[in-house]
Amino acid sequence: MAFLGIDQSLSGRRWTGPDAGLERLAEGLAQKASLPLAVARVLAERGVQPEAAGGFLTPKLRDLLPDPLSLRDMGPAADRLVAAAIAGERIAIFADYDVDGGSSAALLLDWLRQQGRDATLYVPDRIDEGYGPNPAAMAALAQAHDLIVCVDCGTQGHDALAAAAGADVIVLDHHLGAQALPPALAVVNPNRADEDGALGHLCAAGVVFLTLVQAGRVLRGMGRREPDLMAMLDLVALATVADVAPLIGVNRAFVRAGLAVMAHRQRPGLVALSDAARLDGPPNAFHLGFLLGPRINAGGRIGRADLGALCLSSRDPAQAADLAARLDQLNRDRRTIEAEVRDEAMAQVEARGHPVLSWAAGAGWHPGVVGIVAARLKEATDLPSVAIGIDRGIGKGSARSVPGVDLGRAIQRLAAEGLLLKGGGHEMAAGLTVEEAKLEPAMARLAELLSRDLAGRGGGARELRISGLLEGAGATPQMFRQLEDAGPFGQAAPAPRFAFADQLIDSAATMGDSHLRLNFRSPGGPKLEAVAWGAMNGPLGPALIGAKGRRFHLAGKLELSTWGGRERLRLRLDDAAPV
Repeated sequence: MAFLGIDQSLSGRRWTGPDAGLERLAEGLAQKASLPLAVARVLAERGVQPEAAGGFLTPKLRDLLPDPLSLRDMGPAADRLVAAAIAGERIAIFADYDVDGGSSAALLLDWLRQQGRDATLYVPDRIDEGYGPNPAAMAALAQAHDLIVCVDCGTQGHDALAAAAGADVIVLDHHLGAQALPPALAVVNPNRADEDGALGHLCAAGVVFLTLVQAGRVLRGMGRREPDLMAMLDLVALATVADVAPLIGVNRAFVRAGLAVMAHRQRPGLVALSDAARLDGPPNAFHLGFLLGPRINAGGRIGRADLGALCLSSRDPAQAADLAARLDQLNRDRRTIEAEVRDEAMAQVEARGHPVLSWAAGAGWHPGVVGIVAARLKEATDLPSVAIGIDRGIGKGSARSVPGVDLGRAIQRLAAEGLLLKGGGHEMAAGLTVEEAKLEPAMARLAELLSRDLAGRGGGARELRISGLLEGAGATPQMFRQLEDAGPFGQAAPAPRFAFADQLIDSAATMGDSHLRLNFRSPGGPKLEAVAWGAMNGPLGPALIGAKGRRFHLAGKLELSTWGGRERLRLRLDDAAPV
């Protein structure tokens, strides 16, 4: 039965809510653990028992941190890193150009600097060199360095790593690996083919952090002082959220602890980026994923590839501010380019109307924005999505998946079958290179591989999941803070979405070109604000812009905004339906 009887909302979705059994569990948990029902619903959805509620709401990193040595090659990797630091060897860090790669590089640079050592940072150009290590770069680095550490890349760089003659190579990565490992001293990757996958949810920065934990053990065993790892958790949190890693297990503790570190504003690069993004208040997971992450990524997308890593690792506030300003401008430029490509891609997807896979390709599309466009296609269609830019007969693209569909493995299989020149990634995101002549058969085969996962996914592409009803009087900053204790929210741990039933719209107005702002209330209740980002680009905004004085059921997620030192709770509106 549809929640509130809504089979088709303004955005064409059917609302679904918790079943009776889950609601009973939530009510029992609320009583036994003395929690607001809204918080208890989140815990019930996560399968948390009453006796475990306290530990879940206050996760301790020491309780959830896995033994680093549970990962293969961890011992040799940590030993070699420590030996190089102590001996003052020449170290190079080869990093991917995204947030995870930049954060991973900054972690290593920070760790080395705390021991009085520097390292060479190398970030490949997205257009000229592409993703991951390449033979020319690795050969050049090997001539001038004793140790090369590849972070957030390298697991499938067999030829490139073989070119690093004369230097030891360590790979700290999380992308899916093939059966054969590249020629390296150590490949630490929870998604290696011979790993059990228990830590497969880690991003690369999480792998780097575990490596530094083990390196700290080695240093302690030698009677040496170890760097302050807890102060580095801001970088781990940033990468975990921005790389859309599941916020479960130790990842959840990483982000909780990292946000607390970030709130102290001790890292110049993150302070400068936060100021550029005009953050006014403590950071949360939304800020990491949607405000800081895009700015860091902008350098690798359309500017200089190493700007993000340089900003994150900067120790000079003035230098960090300059780098953050450059990244902020690049992010504005990126949005303009992205909008043009997104409109073209969406038109292709709508014309194609594929039931399994949303894909689009175009000549001259900037390679730096196809990943974002793929994400926008996924959001619009709730299907795995691919966007590909074509240049001189070669297409380079990015793919984004939906929960329950392993896109990275499917892309990897396409490459093994010869339909792609190369491809790989992880469950939720992947990259690919394809000959233009093979584009159509490659996408047809990808849809075939994904169709089985989609068939068993459950739910429907046009369903909106509601956690429960909430009264306006119950939507308070105090309740929100208690709700935040059940977070952080993100991939595999979605923020609860609440329905406000039978609400009177007091006002509705546009913000900027595409956003909508509402004021609403229930009879006798307090007035609340709602913001619907991008609503004017779809059916929701035009349907609500003239809704003053009418009644609607509203659904969305709560957020606490801070402006001028004042807190205000509002609803991030996802959908609505007339009463």
